[in-house]
Amino acid sequence: MRINDIPTPAYVIDEKKLRENLEILKNVQEESGCHILLAQKAFSAFAEYPLIKQYLKGTTSSGLFEARLAYEEMGGEVHVYAPAFKEKDLLDLVHFCDHITFNSIAQVKKYAAMAIETSKQLNGNPYEDMGIMLLNEAPIVPKHLSLGLRVNPECSTQGEHAIYDPCAPGSRLGVTFDVFKKALEEDSTVLDNIEGLHFHTLCEQNSDDLVTTFEAFEKNFGPYLKKMKWLNMGGGHHITRKDYDREKLINLIKKIKSEYDVEVYLEPGEAIALNAGYLVTEVLDIVENGISTLILDASAACHMPDVLEMPYRPPLRDSGEAGEKKYTYRLSSYTCLAGDIIGDYSFDKEIRIGDRLIFEDMAIYSMVKNNTFNGIPLPDICAMDEEGNCRLIKSFGYDDFKCRLS
Repeated sequence: MRINDIPTPAYVIDEKKLRENLEILKNVQEESGCHILLAQKAFSAFAEYPLIKQYLKGTTSSGLFEARLAYEEMGGEVHVYAPAFKEKDLLDLVHFCDHITFNSIAQVKKYAAMAIETSKQLNGNPYEDMGIMLLNEAPIVPKHLSLGLRVNPECSTQGEHAIYDPCAPGSRLGVTFDVFKKALEEDSTVLDNIEGLHFHTLCEQNSDDLVTTFEAFEKNFGPYLKKMKWLNMGGGHHITRKDYDREKLINLIKKIKSEYDVEVYLEPGEAIALNAGYLVTEVLDIVENGISTLILDASAACHMPDVLEMPYRPPLRDSGEAGEKKYTYRLSSYTCLAGDIIGDYSFDKEIRIGDRLIFEDMAIYSMVKNNTFNGIPLPDICAMDEEGNCRLIKSFGYDDFKCRLS
């Protein structure tokens, strides 16, 4: 099938563009000596993991299910961070993960020694240890568990998206230097099991903001970094964007490795699948009420939630801003939510019922965040090879809606 022939709605992963992004990231790894991990929270289409693992060192996860998916489907290094862990989940995570990063001193005190001791008792087969039937052939590799602590550099570089600013006043994400210093004054052994420091402050940003953030981090935490084995500088790095200054990033990583003798990790999500996916939709109806509104079989609320949450206006192929071209329409959905509006777009030609529209940059934060509100079906997931041929990876039906309920 070609992209104009597939049933709608459907996500389409562009493997040509995905590979181009991965080539860029691999080059950064080789030039700088860092480890780049796939942040699964942005892109978890594991059908593409065989491709991704040819280029990247591993994955980072936000909890048990992502970590297990990474272990089963991709291998390589498996990292996990969460603002807090349940004890049961942590004891399971020890089986899958190379790095576990805690968010607070309290979680370090509660779990660090337990995690290390549990790790030492493992026999290398997480499924046997956990009493889980093995569904997929996964590598059974003895792991050295390395623990980390997320810190808050208290350096905000966000200009537009306050909801994504981990350094905002009152942030729950990471340990501030005052709390860090006080904990060590009260108990100098509290970080004895910690081998790395982690910070994550960026969102769709360039390397100059990372340099600014590292300088703020280094001012307070630099002396402690000298005692560590690794530094994880989180995600939000738009490394594959055209205007991204990769040379500045590479130079920063080289400087850190030279001065502090640590391994350096980056864990971008968007950069890996940036502009590497589409959402194909069909016009079901056109409603007139002061503006012509296209009713689509795709939904902002269900299929691209960041449109409402961030918010942002997704790129649409062959369109312009409202009023820029001859015909302007409001794009909406067939859910009952009045505010399920994707945005206003203009076109050179009149749009008719049955026409297809293609939203771009739909690989990231779409499949991982979609839902079945109103009982709206989930889009199919397809992959498009480098010759433009599409294949169906996964289709969804009534059972996928029902099984989420009871």
